[in-house]
Amino acid sequence: MSSHKHFLIFEYYFPAMREILIIGAGRSASSLIQYLLDQSESEQLQLVIADLSLELAQKKTNNYPNATAIALDIFNEKERRAAIEKAAIVISMLPAHLHIEIAKDCLLFKKNLVTASYISDAMQALDAEVKKNNLIFMNEIGLDPGIDHMSAMKVINEIREKGGKMLLFESFCGGLVAPESDTNLWNYKFTWAPRNVVLAGQGGVAKFIQEGTYKYIPYTSLFRRTEFLEVEGYGKFEAYSNRDSLKYRSIYGLEDILTLYRGTIRRVGFSKAWNMFVQLGMTDDSYVMEDSENMSYRQFMNSFLPYHPTDSVEIKTRLLLKIDQDDIMWDKLLELDLFNDNKIVGLKNATPAHILEKILSDSWTLEPDDKDMIVMYHKFGYELNGKKVQMDSQMVCIGQDQTYTAMAKTVGLPVAMATLLILNGKIKTYGVQLPVLKEVYLPVLKELEVYGIHFIEKPMPYLGYKYS
Repeated sequence: MSSHKHFLIFEYYFPAMREILIIGAGRSASSLIQYLLDQSESEQLQLVIADLSLELAQKKTNNYPNATAIALDIFNEKERRAAIEKAAIVISMLPAHLHIEIAKDCLLFKKNLVTASYISDAMQALDAEVKKNNLIFMNEIGLDPGIDHMSAMKVINEIREKGGKMLLFESFCGGLVAPESDTNLWNYKFTWAPRNVVLAGQGGVAKFIQEGTYKYIPYTSLFRRTEFLEVEGYGKFEAYSNRDSLKYRSIYGLEDILTLYRGTIRRVGFSKAWNMFVQLGMTDDSYVMEDSENMSYRQFMNSFLPYHPTDSVEIKTRLLLKIDQDDIMWDKLLELDLFNDNKIVGLKNATPAHILEKILSDSWTLEPDDKDMIVMYHKFGYELNGKKVQMDSQMVCIGQDQTYTAMAKTVGLPVAMATLLILNGKIKTYGVQLPVLKEVYLPVLKELEVYGIHFIEKPMPYLGYKYS
């Protein structure tokens, strides 16, 4: 037998490994990487995990032979392009504003790309070129955005296929702490970027439509306009409005819908308490506070209060916020140690929002064995055969620990699953897109059920609204 034939037989039994480049090894990448490592042998995958921190990337390889860690500075064009050129497909788990340079390089080297982030204007501008090169740039394939799109489109399309007409769609999602790890008065711990929590709702007015009437909530009122939700087995929750619900009309094909509302889920009482920070001005990110580095927590609190020659910071706070000493709102402020004059901010040129984030991180960081919880809740109202019908869909996912969180699981698994679908040629639609097509959401939702991420659907009395 010739050496050439030997080579062919060897290649047949041992096909070339397919390299997946994962850029960003932060907390949201843990479940994504583990899923792909588990599939690496059967799918012939070689994972290259790239991060600015080589140590972090090495930790995420879990000593698998099919995984390599590299240090990568994405602002180093030569290094970045060298890594992308070698890959069969690229996953970017970087912050949203950093995806665009990765995307341009993927276009240059004709590589498919997957991200969990919202499609930016800059990313959307690449759509024609991406289609021209027969590429797939899949975005918004995490949790929210991601699982929300897929679970919503599945039900909306089923309603349409039965001949139903959509009248109402409300969608809520929240990253929370699991009941067994809920150890503070706020019933909350950070499961995602703390900065995003502090800045939530800013930068515009919340917009939605209710019974055919447009509604607007300014930031100053956002956390006092909440809706209550009952989640089977987990009790009562509240939700405040997301910034712009109206953009989902075109995304989901709901241009004629009467009610469209999207909100963020928290435990009851959180929003009222958070509103204290909003009213004081502590969530403001538009200016730097003088000498923030040497400021104590108590001084930070006092900077938002009026001067008084004799009243203490505590008294001034209660007077301004109109809360009594026996009010649970007061206990929530005390729990955060906001009046401690010995704790120093230690941040140079910090905005109020930066300082608040630092203070909250003292109390709201997950402990190593803490478990987080994701809650997603959809309401579908529609008309079918002359009757108005409502169906609610609920999903609850509990994390494993501080590393393998429910947030990492629900963000990372859909990214990993979509990556394999693209790599294996199962997704055939080219362009810059999000997961609203059946070829994406049906297989991903089906496999997510294997990992305990599933929706419970049940009929409800039609919500409707008597008054608009």
